[in-house]
Amino acid sequence: MPILHHYPLSAGSRFVRLVLGEFGETPTLVEEHPWERSDALLAMNPAGTVPVLVDDDETVVSGATVIGEYLGETRGVRLGELTPLMPSGPIERAETRRLVDWFLHKMEDEVTGYLLREKVYKRRMPVERGGGPPDAAAIRAARANIRHHLHYIGYLTQRRNCLAGREITLADLAAAGALSAIDYLGEVPWEDDTGARAWYARVKSRPSFRSILADQVRGMPAATHYADLDF
Repeated sequence: MPILHHYPLSAGSRFVRLVLGEFGETPTLVEEHPWERSDALLAMNPAGTVPVLVDDDETVVSGATVIGEYLGETRGVRLGELTPLMPSGPIERAETRRLVDWFLHKMEDEVTGYLLREKVYKRRMPVERGGGPPDAAAIRAARANIRHHLHYIGYLTQRRNCLAGREITLADLAAAGALSAIDYLGEVPWEDDTGARAWYARVKSRPSFRSILADQVRGMPAATHYADLDF
């Protein structure tokens, strides 16, 4: 059974858990705290960030996007066929990779990172390392930015069945992982875009999402609608 070093509200960690779930695997989870230095984590990943996957053969793979494609190559390939989570055509694969990068990096920089730092990490960090009360301006910026990402998802789903095309891909799982992290905090204005909400409800209903919806962060209960499939 693979081991995943993760943090429950990390968008990248959630993405990897969803990918593993799509391939029918449940990893052993080792929780890491982004606000703490971990020498053991640094030994596996010099960047000191999650997620980090330790595979059954003790291969160590770091970084959400890298792990996602690694899992496709090691789990998704059957008899020479490409994983269903990555399209077969080069143009479609490029679009999938673009959207994975969008939701795991651009959205992280503009929304997810702000909200996690201000509403979660700073509550647990010592003052000398940046802990303390949340920055209201940073939270306002994240709340404004999330609307642009939500509308972009709505725009994509008006033109495609899934975010990158006809079938679910790594792009859908990246977006769902990022949104689920901030939805746990009750910070997604679903009423702003019915298309994005309908798309998320479909992805949220997949079996791979069950362990994500069962997450509980100590001292921080999930928003009341978080695990509701009919939200």
